[in-house]
Amino acid sequence: MQYLMSQLIVTFVVAGGSLLSSSLMAQSRQPANGFTSIAVQTAIALPADIRHPEGLASNPANGDLYVGTFDAREPANARNNQVLRYSAGGKLLARYSFGPQPLTGIEFADGKLYILNFGASKLQRLDASFTADSKLEDVVQFGALQPPTVKPRTVANPDGSADQVSYGSVGFPAINGMVFDAEKNLYVSDSFQGAIYRIERATTCAPCSVSVVSRDPLLATAGYLPFGANGLAFGKTPGVLYICNAGDNRLLRMSLASGEVTVMTESLPGADGLMFHGGLLWVVANQADVVLGLDENGLTRVRAGSFGGIAGDGSPKALLFPASTAVSGQYMYVTNLALPLTPAAGDEWEERVTRWNLARFKLP
Repeated sequence: MQYLMSQLIVTFVVAGGSLLSSSLMAQSRQPANGFTSIAVQTAIALPADIRHPEGLASNPANGDLYVGTFDAREPANARNNQVLRYSAGGKLLARYSFGPQPLTGIEFADGKLYILNFGASKLQRLDASFTADSKLEDVVQFGALQPPTVKPRTVANPDGSADQVSYGSVGFPAINGMVFDAEKNLYVSDSFQGAIYRIERATTCAPCSVSVVSRDPLLATAGYLPFGANGLAFGKTPGVLYICNAGDNRLLRMSLASGEVTVMTESLPGADGLMFHGGLLWVVANQADVVLGLDENGLTRVRAGSFGGIAGDGSPKALLFPASTAVSGQYMYVTNLALPLTPAAGDEWEERVTRWNLARFKLP
């Protein structure tokens, strides 16, 4: 895990803003074999001073969209992290500033917007109809964990040898994804410490407390992306939590009854955001610039989007390092994080982005 921290050196670029009207409808191709391919279009350009949209949520009552940003540039005083609220029609309704503190997952529940403040290691909340002057509430604080007493993860190699992945003393709670269950218990992933947390009755608890429900080695990573456990979702199978591991390119299953974590699907490059909708698990593969709809056997049923280049205003066309999804009306919206990761210059399209946006596609 010390390797992960050394790899978390990222370069951040510029940002953008305003509604892009589009009369294009998402086109889908539905062959008889049950696989659907869907085109993705640009939907909303963010304000010109905003960059790196990461978290995304929606209000099912009115279709409002909420966008959180992961602006982690150095120096910290150059950052401008915000939560934005848009109407279902794409009108910017409100902004709330978090300044230097990058944000990851956001979720809507019981009239509130829940926000994972990555920079402050806190779960916070705002009224769903927030304004710039609304009160921000702290729900819980996350802290450093000691390395767990679990066996190292053994990874077999084709030549008969094996590698081991073990926990180190990272100490930074990289809170990343979250999901509510039917009883409004909230589950949160920790990408550096390889953990899943649970907050009992998160919408009504007072005071609230955090418990660790799993530190399985499959939740950690030694992969290229220095983020292990990421997006979370519940599907139609009772008692099963689905977990993306971005660095390992995997979708995992965790039994809430036994705590056992198993690999469900491999080869999902940069498995990031995750949600369950319309009978499918929607995985955002950020390193493949695609959103995939999987059934609960792990079979890909829908493939949405690709990277289409950089538009004249400096924004990505279709998808570029997508991070999260949310449904509003007939559409699934996607954040284009468009985040450069390597120290080299000229090797990533993300370096050329000067205006950030949301994309969308029509649900099949």
